[in-house]
Amino acid sequence: MENNIEIKNEVLQKDIDIKKEKKFSQWREMWYMIKQNKAALVGMVIIVILLLLAILGRIIEPYDPNVGQLSESLQAPSTLHWFGTDEQGRDILSRIIDGTKISLRVGITAVAFALTIGIVMGSIAGYYGGKIDMIVMRVMDIILAFPSLLLAIAFMSALGRGIDKAIIAISIVTIPEYARIVRSSILSVKESEYIQAARVIGNTDRAIIFKHILPNVISPIVVRATLGISSAILDTAALGFLGLGVQPPTAEWGSMLGSGRGYFFNAPHIVVFPGIAITITVLAFNLFGDGLRDALDPKLRN
Repeated sequence: MENNIEIKNEVLQKDIDIKKEKKFSQWREMWYMIKQNKAALVGMVIIVILLLLAILGRIIEPYDPNVGQLSESLQAPSTLHWFGTDEQGRDILSRIIDGTKISLRVGITAVAFALTIGIVMGSIAGYYGGKIDMIVMRVMDIILAFPSLLLAIAFMSALGRGIDKAIIAISIVTIPEYARIVRSSILSVKESEYIQAARVIGNTDRAIIFKHILPNVISPIVVRATLGISSAILDTAALGFLGLGVQPPTAEWGSMLGSGRGYFFNAPHIVVFPGIAITITVLAFNLFGDGLRDALDPKLRN
């Protein structure tokens, strides 16, 4: 009897070890594919640098980003102010560094919120189908019928200005993208043999969705979420440019563009450097997202 128990334990342990090794090999293969993709590697390095700037911002900023001297306004880039100063004499480099945490916070938080809601709604619609699917998808279609930025502006007008309101507005307008991806992924696998086997042995619908279906369709969701961060950052900058996002004197790249556009011909550096920061950040997430898609796609790996 004891020998049988020991044998079962050994078999169980071997099975656990095999699964761990398989999962580790998958992560190692994905990392190898990303390293082979130079563009994705560059994007990942830039993202890491941006995260460090967001974390260490106030430590490495040469000046207070929200305090300036009018006597030093509109100064061109120099050894004292590498990116020059704005119309209120504030150091642009310090404000760009300080604005990094705002853009990343809004982008990551908005995508996380939209992804959570989208996974739940897409899973319900794709798994149960019928009237539930029709109702959920028609609501998503109504949201998609409006331009995302225009709808975000409408929500901001209703909710008010501020970073928290911007996160909510951007999240709501991007929920349909994730819901549709999750729904289509679930429809493609929900009639598979392993799903039917899970039903036969008595797994609940919740367990089937979150333990058996979603882990096997997570790749396109992760890729879209990575690319979605760049879109959220662009929307944040657009709302800030229109004066609906982060309010002064808080530094945010879009609001820096909005406040400096009147000085473009006299002091172009006021809008050039924030614009470059937005471009590099969006490009980094797009490059990394494309590389992540290639690494997670079995067909492309082969």
